[in-house]
Amino acid sequence: MNENAMQAADFWSDSKKAQDLINENNQLKETYNKFNELTDQLAELKVSYDLLSVEADEELQNDLENGLSTLQDNLKRYEIQQLLSGKYDKLNAIFEIHPGAGGTESQDWGAMLYRMYNRYAALNGFDFELIDYQDGDEAGLKSATFVLKGYNAYGLSKSEKGVHRLVRISPFNAQGKRQTSFTSVDVIPEIDNSIEIEIRPDDLKIDVYRSSGAGGQHINKTSSAVRITHLPTGLVAASQEQRSQIQNREMAMTMLRSKLYQLEREKKEKEMAQIKGTQLENAWGSQIRSYVFHPYNLVKDHRTGYETSAVTGVMDGKIEGFIYAYLQWKIDQKKEQDID
Repeated sequence: MNENAMQAADFWSDSKKAQDLINENNQLKETYNKFNELTDQLAELKVSYDLLSVEADEELQNDLENGLSTLQDNLKRYEIQQLLSGKYDKLNAIFEIHPGAGGTESQDWGAMLYRMYNRYAALNGFDFELIDYQDGDEAGLKSATFVLKGYNAYGLSKSEKGVHRLVRISPFNAQGKRQTSFTSVDVIPEIDNSIEIEIRPDDLKIDVYRSSGAGGQHINKTSSAVRITHLPTGLVAASQEQRSQIQNREMAMTMLRSKLYQLEREKKEKEMAQIKGTQLENAWGSQIRSYVFHPYNLVKDHRTGYETSAVTGVMDGKIEGFIYAYLQWKIDQKKEQDID
């Protein structure tokens, strides 16, 4: 923790940099405190175990088993946090959900994933900020954009980028047939003004329109929603959930800046991969995970091989197992490339 820097006379000369440093120090303190908390939990469980080894006690036995389960969950979350070392891992994460072909069935699947990430945010202490939501024709959604805000939000969410496949008996099929649906999820770090991205005003097409749809929190009669198109790349960023056109424009520009930065990063990564002769993961176009509801229950990640039959838990936001497996997989991949 850089306490000396925080005590400097010019510490608040750059308020944004100062606040970032304070947040970083707070997170380091939280990590330190969490480690001590886990150590204390383990010590208490050891005392219970030692007592049970002397005399049987059903109530104490149940407390020990419940305590061990809780400690395992807490250790898993702590270990995941320690695997995050990427330059952008600590940033907020911008999600975009886009159902594939398949009409109402795919749009409903998009809404199910939207709920899953909403629940994941709630379970893990992230703020969930809805940016843009377009309702489906009959059910579900046509598209959704939201931000998970919190320390390491991007690092923990980047595993979700790719195509998600659903297999189930469709509630929209009168014949009760099994159906397969696809929805793409894009995840990028939220890049703020501290990182310079050149955007020429002449390259932007800005449209304003009225917010609409059940997803909107502040639906109004004025044209406050904003859509910005970057003409050279075709990238689009839209925001309708803020209270004013100015706020929506600022949010749309933040998302566009993040998309352009991500695009440039991906270009450089591909160039380096060609130089090294390595094969990069085609996350955007690939099917990364399958969710099977029929004829059996199974969620499987095709990159890591991690799977679980606890489908209900996954759809309720309990996806830490997939995140942990992905982070381990990426570390193993990097080791193999370094060896090569």
